[in-house]
Amino acid sequence: MSGLEYIHPQKGGLGREWIFLVLSVILAFLIWVLTNLSKEYSGTVSVPVVAECNIEGHGTESSNTVLVSARCRADGFRLVREGSRQERKVLKVRFDRADMRRLGPDTYGIIGGAKNSYTNQFFGDNVHVEAFITDTLKFVFPAENHKRVPVEVPLSLSFRSQYMQSGPVVVSPDSITVYGNADRLQGIEKITTSRIVMTELSESRHGVLRLSAPRGVRFSTDQVSYEIPVSRYVELQATLPVQVHNIPSGRQLQVYPATARVVFRCVFPLTRDPRSSVSLYVDWRDFSNSLTGRCVPRMSRLPVGVLEYRVEPEVFDCVEL
Repeated sequence: MSGLEYIHPQKGGLGREWIFLVLSVILAFLIWVLTNLSKEYSGTVSVPVVAECNIEGHGTESSNTVLVSARCRADGFRLVREGSRQERKVLKVRFDRADMRRLGPDTYGIIGGAKNSYTNQFFGDNVHVEAFITDTLKFVFPAENHKRVPVEVPLSLSFRSQYMQSGPVVVSPDSITVYGNADRLQGIEKITTSRIVMTELSESRHGVLRLSAPRGVRFSTDQVSYEIPVSRYVELQATLPVQVHNIPSGRQLQVYPATARVVFRCVFPLTRDPRSSVSLYVDWRDFSNSLTGRCVPRMSRLPVGVLEYRVEPEVFDCVEL
């Protein structure tokens, strides 16, 4: 074999060793980077925010954008990612009305410690805010045409025997704000929900009713809650004398008939018998303001637990003697 044909036996192995060495260095570098970026660091993070809030008489979304900046502690991946962004997506953050302080006619702000309640919405999870750099978040909510109108809930209720509605239906909120053009608002005097139809009621009921705004207007809320109180009752009867109250000195008034039959409906179980404490009377002032001398009697000292009562007859004839 000639010298030109001779190949060094270690030449191929040396090239492979260089490749292994380079790959090992790259791998070590990646491990170092990953290890260090997984640690927590402090850095400044800024996010543009548009506010959403239900403020009476104003739009629900701010017309301006506020840059919220804070000194945050997070893993290196997060800080590098935030720092490398060329354009930041605007965040829409819904604020509680109680946190919005009025700073001007259409300007409202989040001041002081109130910002701390929204750190997760600003910067996401697993981020600890060490200190806010932006002190006050000022948002402009343009004024809108509006009016306050009551909410009406039509009812169709029936009850099981010995059960009845024990109080007024509670609707919350009982009025809402309607937004829109002045000509559209002019024709809206109340908001009527869908009718509640329930039969054979023997317990209190509650629920939520959706509100559907007509085209061209907006409601301050899209739902209302309701509660219908229902109680079992026991019925008691009594015959009571009809007295006269507030009669001037030297005047006399005769009531016909002199007694009345009264039926009480009381919450069951009965805690106090109303027959031992109530009095039925005609007020002299009602008589003096009457043109016919006929008066509706009143009830005094009615104890708690009486759901309703009825008097027979309903109207009494009164004659001054």
